[in-house]
Amino acid sequence: MKYHNLPHSSLEVSKICLGTMTFGAQNTKQEAFNQLDFALERGVNFIDTAEMYPVPPSAKTQGKTEQYIGDWLSHSDKRQKIVLATKVAGPRNIPYIRDNMSLDRRNIHIAVDDSLNRLKTDYIDLYQLHWPQRQTNCFGQLNYPYPEGNEEVTLIETLEALNELIKAGKIRYIGVSNETPWGVMTLLKLAEKHDLPRIVSIQNPYNLLNRSFEVGLSEISHHEGVELLAYSPLAFGCLSGKYLDGQRPEGARCSLFERFVRYFTPQGIKATQAYVDLAREHNLEPAQMALAFVNQRPFVASNIIGATNLEQLESNINSIDVELSDELLNELQEIGAKYSNPCP
Repeated sequence: MKYHNLPHSSLEVSKICLGTMTFGAQNTKQEAFNQLDFALERGVNFIDTAEMYPVPPSAKTQGKTEQYIGDWLSHSDKRQKIVLATKVAGPRNIPYIRDNMSLDRRNIHIAVDDSLNRLKTDYIDLYQLHWPQRQTNCFGQLNYPYPEGNEEVTLIETLEALNELIKAGKIRYIGVSNETPWGVMTLLKLAEKHDLPRIVSIQNPYNLLNRSFEVGLSEISHHEGVELLAYSPLAFGCLSGKYLDGQRPEGARCSLFERFVRYFTPQGIKATQAYVDLAREHNLEPAQMALAFVNQRPFVASNIIGATNLEQLESNINSIDVELSDELLNELQEIGAKYSNPCP
């Protein structure tokens, strides 16, 4: 395994991070335990979760992912061996989490305490805002919505609440997710001006079909040291090629849940076919090539992989040992230019 120090923090994280949003939906508690044990044995020390998980979210399963991880931590006594990250949900109509999901002081304090209870720990290494308080273009929305009026909850209030939790020892560092260049830079400026906590990471989607992070945010990562925790590096598994030609393998995420259509645009399917063909020309597994591409990007601090079985997990972790040649990287760029960002 390779490791990387998150700038502006003391967190040394494995370049492969175990994503857990299947725990409690597609994976049972025992399967979750098996994945956590296997990942740790292979050198993965970074575990990412969220109060909203598993996905797809539902009132029946909400919180199960953190509960499974907490039970594993209690059972295994491995808390000191991992860097644990979770997230607070932002404004959405999800009343089974909280009636009011604003990122204000009250809600953030409640969310942290609930996560700590489920995770059976007294501190969280990296606490992330799952999505912004404000209306903006995230989750694949390209056009900025130009909302009327101002948000009642300011970014200052959110940072002040997080600062209280750091001082209380409940969280160590903070990050953002599904954020925009304006949001990142504004948070950095506010933190500097008001002596508040600095965000140390951004968790956004990034893969061969969705390279929107490269526009704006990658430059911020370079100059400001807010590096990417890349999620959906396989585009919901599409870049493995298993959904090509209309296939829907039994038990696969996009077979089970019709809501996951982001990577099935006509151009996205053509691009996926081109990437899969290229991998096979170079005698590589398509999934490992796609993950290796993310691993080698200079702005990526850690690549958040997910799996529903140990065979997938082992293959995904092994991508850390795949080094893509300059020739292959150039061919990937050619496909990327031909099918320019087909699934943002």
